[in-house]
Amino acid sequence: MSIQEHTHEHGGSAVYVRTLLALLLLTVLTVAASYIDFGSGNVIIALLIASIKASLVALFFMHLRYEKAVNAVIACSGFLFLGIFLMFCFLDFDTRDDARALHPQPVMYGPAKPAGAAAPAPAAEAK
Repeated sequence: MSIQEHTHEHGGSAVYVRTLLALLLLTVLTVAASYIDFGSGNVIIALLIASIKASLVALFFMHLRYEKAVNAVIACSGFLFLGIFLMFCFLDFDTRDDARALHPQPVMYGPAKPAGAAAPAPAAEAK
C-alpha cells in the first residue's frame, strides 16, 4: 500500500486538523467550566468532557475508526467499565457522612502548642 493510498484511507491531514481544533475547543470548554460553580456537577461535567476528548483521540489518532469492529467493542467496553466503577465510587461517597459535620473545627497539622501555653496578651490601647 502506498503512502497516498494510506493517507486517503484515513482521511489525510484535514481529519487531524479538525480533531486538533475539536480537542482545543473542548480544552477551552473545560477551563471555562472550571470557573463556574455547578456544585457536585463539576466532576460530572469534567469527566464528560474528558471522555469526549479521549474518544476523539482513540478514534482518530489511534485509528480505531478505521480498524475492525472488535477493536471498537474492546475500547467501548473499557469506557463502560470505567463508568461502572465511577458510578460505584459516587454511590459510595454519597452514603458517607459529611466530614465537615464530624469535624466542625479545621484540623491543624503543625507543631502542637503545649497544654499550658497562654494566649498572646491583647495590645494596650492608646489613649
